[in-house]
Parts: sequence; structure tokens; C-alpha cells
Amino acid sequence: MAGGGLPPLLLVGCGKMGGAMLAGWLERGLTEAVVVEPNPAAAAAFAGKVTVVPEAGAIPPGFRPAAVVLAIKPQEAAATLPGFARFATGDTVFVSIMAGRPVAGMRAALGGGAAVVRAMPNTPAAVRQGFTVGFPGPGVTAAQRALADSLLGAIGEVAWVEQEALIDPVTAVSGGGPAYVFLLAEVMEAAAIEQGVPADLARRMARATVAGSGALLAASTEDAAALRRAVTSPKGTTERALQVLMGPDAWPALMSRAIAAATERSRELAG
Repeated sequence: MAGGGLPPLLLVGCGKMGGAMLAGWLERGLTEAVVVEPNPAAAAAFAGKVTVVPEAGAIPPGFRPAAVVLAIKPQEAAATLPGFARFATGDTVFVSIMAGRPVAGMRAALGGGAAVVRAMPNTPAAVRQGFTVGFPGPGVTAAQRALADSLLGAIGEVAWVEQEALIDPVTAVSGGGPAYVFLLAEVMEAAAIEQGVPADLARRMARATVAGSGALLAASTEDAAALRRAVTSPKGTTERALQVLMGPDAWPALMSRAIAAATERSRELAG
């Protein structure tokens, strides 16, 4: 294989997630890749490192990627995928990070026989701290799954499920999870300002506390509940705050409802 273990790759779409993945592959020594991206500015950072073309018809003749990574918007799938059907033969694996697009529909658009891996990464991929869950569709070989695992591993941790239906709650938890964490920092900052803390200090404090707590959680072998209890002194200030946050209609119930709502929306998009 070329590129220190990475074979030739075709990336369709070079937005934030596609660009993060491509940067990770280049860090791992990728040397042969074609990017299909109609917006020149989107792929400008990779000029001279990969071949960038505006559409499928401009892919250099004879280029045979080991993997085609689909990083386009879900609503573009129907019009875009048929242009790559010629790669749905042989050993090429398609890796899709499109939300709400089931494997069966993608295989149909690609000609029916394509080996498709459906994956859901999240935005910390931009700093190689992402979490991606993958599902191997029918006909995906062990070698193709291993290649997909390597590609997704360039942006963080990878896990696999054997039931495609699990991608819906995965989308709700890890896919949308960064937004929930950012909201936490946002509301902590606002609450600090309400209590008289200067705005610049409130922002620094909220961001550093969320980031530092995440780092501690990642480094610890204890579960989250144990770490929470370690911070909570009996009859102290944190306990008083948690009595509010963990009330009958507060965080636990709200998060359960939020994840259920996002899971249902993911199912709607797939339907």
C-alpha cells in the first residue's frame, strides 16, 4: 500500500468533517488521494497535497481507490452517489458519514452490489479526539472493515455495532453530544455572569472547567458517577447545586427526553 499503509483514497466532500478526516490521513502518510469538491475554497488548505476535482466526471482516468469516503450532506446523496457507481465493483469499500442515510439506500444508488460502511463521527475529530461508531453493511469483508477502521481511527476512537438500528441512538448521543457539552459551557458562563462574575472571567472559567473535567474523565478509570461523588462534599455547595440539577424534572429526565427525541429524528431522516 502507498502512504505508509494507506492505499489510494477518494474523498467526496471536503467540508469540516471531510477536511478533518483528510488532515488526519495526511498526518498518517497518505500520498495518493483525489478529492471531489465543487467549492475550491473548501479544499484550499490541501492544495499540492492531493488532487482536487469539482465533480465525479473529472476524476483522473484509471484512478482506482481502495475506499470512497462519502462526506457530503445527506440531501445531496440521491443526486451524487450514482456518479460513483463505477467504483462499486472489486475491492473498493464505501465509507459514508452521512447522517440518516441507511446502507440499503446507498447500495441501491450505487448499483446494488457496493460494500458500504456507515459511520457516525463527531466534531472533536477536528482535533483528533473524535468518537466514531461504524456499521459494516452486507458484503463488507474483514479487510474492508479493517481499512475503514484505520481511516476512521485517524480522527479518534472507533467502535463498531452489528445492528444498523443502533446508529440512530449513536447519532443522538455521540454525534450530537458535543453540542450538549458546548451548551453546558454556554449556560455555565451565563449563570456566572448573573452572579456578578466579569464576562471574560466567566467565559474562561466555564470553558476551562468543561475542558478540564473532560480530560480528567478521559484519564480516569473510575466511572462518571464516582467522579461526581468525589467532587460533592456532604452538605456543601456542590451538593446544593446537584439537588437542583438532579431533581425529578431536571437533568436526568431532560437528557433522557433529549436523546429519545434525537434518536427519533434520526429514524425519521432514515425513513
